[in-house]
Amino acid sequence: MNSWIETPSQSDFPIQNLPFGIATIPSGKTVAVTRIGDTVIDLAKLEQMGILNNSGFDFGEVFGQPVLNQFIDLGKEAHRALRRRLQEIFSDTNKDQNQKDTLKTSAFHSIDSVTMRMPVKVSDYTDFYSSIEHATNVGKMFRDPANALLPNWRHLPVGYHGRASSIVVSGTDVHRPNGQTLPPGADQPVFGPTRMFDFELEMAFVVGKSTQLGESVSAAQAEDYIFGFLLFNDLSARDIQSWEYVPLGPFLSKNFGSVVSPWIVTLEALEPFRVKGPVQDPEVLPYLRTGGLRNFDIQLEVMIRPDKGEENLVCSSNFRHMYWNICQQLAHHTVNGCNITTGDLYASGTISGPEPGSYGSMLELTWRGTNPLTLNDGSSRKFIEDHDTMIIRGFCEKDGLRIGFGECKTKALPSR
Repeated sequence: MNSWIETPSQSDFPIQNLPFGIATIPSGKTVAVTRIGDTVIDLAKLEQMGILNNSGFDFGEVFGQPVLNQFIDLGKEAHRALRRRLQEIFSDTNKDQNQKDTLKTSAFHSIDSVTMRMPVKVSDYTDFYSSIEHATNVGKMFRDPANALLPNWRHLPVGYHGRASSIVVSGTDVHRPNGQTLPPGADQPVFGPTRMFDFELEMAFVVGKSTQLGESVSAAQAEDYIFGFLLFNDLSARDIQSWEYVPLGPFLSKNFGSVVSPWIVTLEALEPFRVKGPVQDPEVLPYLRTGGLRNFDIQLEVMIRPDKGEENLVCSSNFRHMYWNICQQLAHHTVNGCNITTGDLYASGTISGPEPGSYGSMLELTWRGTNPLTLNDGSSRKFIEDHDTMIIRGFCEKDGLRIGFGECKTKALPSR
């Protein structure tokens, strides 16, 4: 399938993708949008024009809302029907030239002319710890190299409830956080800005269906409750984290900012890129068992760009490495009756692969600062420095089809 909308070669956004986002368009209105190539398409305008009538659903005013939650709440049938109708309209099999001309003048905007916004209102956010390579590396650094994984790690998807209010959209800069740290050799903590500002390469899924308190979602049903994926950068302050995380886990080291990409890519768009996950040993408990292909072959990379400098590739990883898949994460999260809400975010945890170049954080890439990275300009990095820009990109590619997420970008600003 090809589109009559010009789509650059190697674009993340062919007609098979059709991601969803929220944008402020040149008129000043903030509306729901999709994207083909570098063309942003105003869904509210399509609904007003009656072009979506043949989808089989009345979308009403959902595309005029400042977040996608109401649209997502319509359910999977509505999402799939809209995708089918959009593909009919924008496929090169559409020969209605009058319709095309009207759409170009009324509903199309170049990507450079819009401002992308947070795509959903996030009521709750949970961060998992689902990469066995990452958990092993951290265990080796902070605990016992011979027993890096804690006894529970292979039995359940470890996670913690994070801070929803500080999740921001790509392009938002984040200040270096302040907090308590314990300097090496000291017996008393000090207060000040973190010296170990770090990124965490992650994916996050968006909840697509709410439940009531007391309900649980089975692993077999979990994908019915998942709308799609975003890129996710869970910014971290490693020295603050190492001082505060015992006994209850991360707090100030994680809640100062997390960054998402603006486009939500649906599970339907990712269907061709399903793969098997790692073998889980020992066998998990019955409520966590899943069948079929539940991981996704999403190629990921992290770039660091110094102030006024060039991009430096520092990490190449893949979402397929995740030990715990999204169905297991959601099943475990709800097995105790915890209710979930449309728009909630569930992040994967740092995605590290088996090789040093695939480690998904500066903590691992520099092995806690003992092996600094050298950038193209000759400077070195143990952790992120002020005015460095972190850029995460992700895409799937198979049989000539590429489905991507765009980028998740943020600059580290000095502490306040």
